[in-house]
Formats: sequence, structure tokens, C-alpha cells
Amino acid sequence: MLSKRVGELPAGGNWIFEPKWDGFRALVFRDGDEILIQSRDEKSLNRYFPELLEPLRAQLPRRCVLDGEMVLARDNGLDFEALQLRIHPAASRVKLLSEQIPASIVFFDLLCEGDRDLRGEAFQDRRQKLESVLASAAPPIHLTPATYETSVATDWFRRFEGAGLDGVMAKPVAGGYESDKRVMLKVKHERDCDCVVAGFRWHKKGERTLVGSLLLGLFDDAGALQHVGVCASFTEAKRAELAEFLAPYRKDALANHPWKSWAESGEAGQRMPGGQSRWSQGKDLSWEPLRPELVVEVAYEHMQGTRFRHLAHFRRWRTDKKPADCTYAQLEVVPPQELMAIFSGGR
Repeated sequence: MLSKRVGELPAGGNWIFEPKWDGFRALVFRDGDEILIQSRDEKSLNRYFPELLEPLRAQLPRRCVLDGEMVLARDNGLDFEALQLRIHPAASRVKLLSEQIPASIVFFDLLCEGDRDLRGEAFQDRRQKLESVLASAAPPIHLTPATYETSVATDWFRRFEGAGLDGVMAKPVAGGYESDKRVMLKVKHERDCDCVVAGFRWHKKGERTLVGSLLLGLFDDAGALQHVGVCASFTEAKRAELAEFLAPYRKDALANHPWKSWAESGEAGQRMPGGQSRWSQGKDLSWEPLRPELVVEVAYEHMQGTRFRHLAHFRRWRTDKKPADCTYAQLEVVPPQELMAIFSGGR
């Protein structure tokens, strides 16, 4: 079951609110000794998270299906980048990481228990059964907090962000579990930031006539322009307009470009733009440099380390701003919320 984004929390009464976790969404199937941790694209994640298999066998009913999120909790919050490292092709590396940075799983729905398909039942009834099933759950297995009170959900939205949570979910009290349908609501954090546009990628369509994404940069304390993410999700008309608009800034772009060494040698510095990784799966991530003279205002949700956690969204060009003003100092820093407030039984 999926969700659609809304700008604010709906009024309480007909909704159950939960924190929105930032990890790998997963369905967990148990049938006797058999466990399957299934990803959104219907692949098994068992081999990447071996430390979860025995706790799941020990704590879940012998036949069941649960919906949840795998997360990696560190002392100062959730760490999505560390969680991504867990998807590694080498078995020896997987084993080492499972011991060094073990994952947890947070459950928020019960779809089946025994021979009973619960997807047609109201969510508040599924939630009660889930609470019963996980009444004695111990780390690394957790039950997500839930509330009917909008005021509590609003407090979570503000207070839990520093721990790396994405926002708040709202689920209809009487709603069934509808696969592939966006019947849940999500409210996520969004902020504005002025960034230098230092390059772009062509769209896969249009034969180099449509811009796919803009490469964004912010200056650090040492005055170096760091690649912080990309801005995308343009209409086709906007892509063509951008290609024409950016054309003058391509001239002599590499002459004094701060990412010149990356473009010429391909050596990775601070997260090279266009650098291949196992996540890119062979996609063409080559990029076109631009003279770093343009400033764009983008909307972003939150930072993961020194980079935007998700795609940023174009707001407007800032012709009134100097590129040198685009620094990390403009970003709002949310103090971490102690994870023990969420993981009451530990990680």
C-alpha cells in the first residue's frame, strides 16, 4: 500500500498517525521456519540482513505477513547512508557489516495471521492485532508508535526530525489494506535552499535537447564547492527551455571549474557528480559542466550528512544572489531527538 503527499496533517478522528520511517520498506512473510524479507520491487533481502532472520523466527507468529521498514539506528539518529552500504555483493562484507552496523525493523501493519487474510479489515482492527502480536517484541524488532491525536502527531513531526525520521503518516481508521493504491497520506519536511548550478545531465529522451537534472553545489567552510545533490522532475517543455537557457553557460565551462579534475580524470573526490556506484546499475551518469554563475532556489526535505537525502525540487532562479552566498550556513540544523524516545526498548 502506497501513500500520497499532502501539505499538512488532516484533522484527527478518522485518522491514525505514525512517524514516517526513513529506511527500506519491506514485507516480511513467515511460514514455519521459512522467512522472506521482500523489498518494494519484490526481491528477497534475506542475504543482506542475516541478523534479522532468527529474531523474526523467534518473535513472529508461525504464519503471518507484516509490513514494515528496515532502518539502521546510530546513537544520533537513523543513518540511511549506512543502511545503503548493507546492500553489498560480497558475502564476507555482508557478514561483517551485519555485525558492525546491524539493522532493525519497525512494523506498522499486519496483513495476515495464520490462515486469516486481514487486508479487508479496518486499519484500527489490524493495528490492535499487530499490538497483540508484538506485545513482547524485543530489539531488533519494534512496533511503530501510533496515535489518534493530531497534537501528538504534530509534536512528532517537529521533534523526531533530528533523529532522521521523514515526517508523519496518516492512515484512515476504517481503511483496508489496498496494494499499489495511494490511500495513506504523508506529510514530509520541506525547506528552501539557494544552490549553485555547476552542471547538468541530459534527459534520456530528446537526443541531448532536453535537460534531465541540474547538479547542485554549496560552498563549505574552506571555500570548496561541494556536490550536494540534483534538482529534477521537470516537464518536457521545461526541459527544452532549460537546454536553451543553459547553453551560454556551457562555453568555456571547464576553464576554471571547481569540479574540473572530476570531469577530466574521473577520480572521485567529495562524492563526484556522475560517479558510478552499485546503485546506478550501469546508468549513464555523465554530466555537462556549467560555469558556476547561476543560483537556483530549491525545495529539499532534509540533509543526510553533507548532501540532500532526496531529489531537490526547482522553485525559481535567484538572479539577486551571488554564488558565493550559497553556503552550508543557510541550512537549518535540527538537533537530534534521542532515539530512545522512539525505540523505547533500545535499537
